[in-house]
Amino acid sequence: MPVKLIQTTPSAYAYPLLIKSLLHTPLAIAPDQEISYQGRVRYTYREFNQRLGRLANALAGLGLEAGQTVAVMDWDSHRYLECFFAVPMMGAILQTVNVRLSAEQILYTLNHAQADVLLINSEFFPLLAPIAARLTTVRKFVLISDDAQAPEAPVTLASEYEAMLAAALPDYDFPDFDENAQATTFYTTGTTGDPKGVYFSHRQLVLHTLSLASSLGTAPGQGRMHREDVYMPITPMFHVHAWGFPYLATMLGLRQVYPGKYMPDSLLRLIRDEKVSYSHCVPTILHMLLTHPLAAEIDFSGWKIVIGGSAMPQAQALAAMKRGIDLFTGYGMSETCPVLTLANLNTADLDLSAEDQAVLRAKTGRPMPLVDLRIVDAEMDDVVHDGIATGEVVVRSPWLTQGYLKAPEAAEALWEGGYLHTADIGHIDARGFLKITDRIKDVIKTAGEWTSSLALEDVVGKHEAVHEVAVIGIPDAKWGERPLALVVLKPDFDGKVTEHAIRNFSAHLIETTGVSRHGVLLQVQFVPALLKTSVGKINKRGMREARVGG
Repeated sequence: MPVKLIQTTPSAYAYPLLIKSLLHTPLAIAPDQEISYQGRVRYTYREFNQRLGRLANALAGLGLEAGQTVAVMDWDSHRYLECFFAVPMMGAILQTVNVRLSAEQILYTLNHAQADVLLINSEFFPLLAPIAARLTTVRKFVLISDDAQAPEAPVTLASEYEAMLAAALPDYDFPDFDENAQATTFYTTGTTGDPKGVYFSHRQLVLHTLSLASSLGTAPGQGRMHREDVYMPITPMFHVHAWGFPYLATMLGLRQVYPGKYMPDSLLRLIRDEKVSYSHCVPTILHMLLTHPLAAEIDFSGWKIVIGGSAMPQAQALAAMKRGIDLFTGYGMSETCPVLTLANLNTADLDLSAEDQAVLRAKTGRPMPLVDLRIVDAEMDDVVHDGIATGEVVVRSPWLTQGYLKAPEAAEALWEGGYLHTADIGHIDARGFLKITDRIKDVIKTAGEWTSSLALEDVVGKHEAVHEVAVIGIPDAKWGERPLALVVLKPDFDGKVTEHAIRNFSAHLIETTGVSRHGVLLQVQFVPALLKTSVGKINKRGMREARVGG
């Protein structure tokens, strides 16, 4: 049947969905709201807008043109927020460089993305020095520094960031262009092979921002984001646009606090002194904050946190709730811009016990608007939503990466069957809550059955002596694979509890909580620390390889 198109008026404004449109509301309703950096820099949204114009004029003065790429190596700062907006608003592409990669991996990503200009914090000169001569496309370098006396640069600098802005005019006519134009690119933090580049358009970033706003703004109370919140990211801005929250916070005109380098004492002081009310982070970072000595002096009540990146243990949810923290899970991945689901509770859920609330808060959540999320079997057929039957999570939404940069074959596998394949295993209950039970690569195959490493981590993590835990599968002649729990003990329990005691405790819980019966084969090994990825996630692949040689 033919589709009837809406008649348009030639003189009407088409209104492309461009990142610059996110600035209309804050400049109209909150021009005097504050953006700050480490408590040392403070300015208003009105001044922020002027700095965007100065940055665009300065970059144009360096010869930057639409379609070219500006790479940034900085900690979470007001400067990074300015780049989130000004660079794509010019029609250029923002590359957010993972500063925790090795120098060789950073070299690969800069050359692969064909970066033209590099804005670099002087703290990363040691990473730049050994690779500078092998950069194939970067032609201009701009210094970023918080110190008056920066160390000597390993390259010729075109300018210094603040001096460059000071010398530029504040007015810049940001143009209209196709909303499908590429706005950003960054590289996934895989543990094998070269990093893979993902990319997102203006349209995708605007739609992701609007959906995130509608999800968090329509929550009845728990986890709700509103215009009087004070926002501070605790997820690196180089990683999936800090989960898209800087775009959201700016669109809503929130007071924003940027912390710089993540140090637990400085983060905690900013939470206290700036009265931060909304953040997001991975479980390991929250654990680091709550176990820091300074945390005992801080009132966390009123602090809302979205937890993502890896599964949140129920024990951690309970510990945070006891401190007055309103935390809940969000789910996504680098390829999904990233947020797909959020585990906001209904008002009635808040009458549940803390233990029952922790179960819901630790689930992966329900889909945001415009997200078509399914759990499917190997034939791409839907599995029943009974909270038990599991399958792979596949998804469609308007903001998913269309592929990997210059890697069409990998993109075909990612989008097989017309849905993006997450490589996560999970189930959906009758209320629509998704629960990720494991990564396909991390599930433990014992006696022909799947045992969830995440479920076992929840069990082991309930022991009072456990500081951190990761469960991996190791080869076993009889069972195929057997689960091994790598446990970091709390300092007070070091030498006072045995691996055997942790195993017995876990075996008892496994039998009473419905975890796979093969979970009782769990072995326990105490370790001084867990291996982490560059963005703070637990690196199970690396720990498996260290024990089985690949």
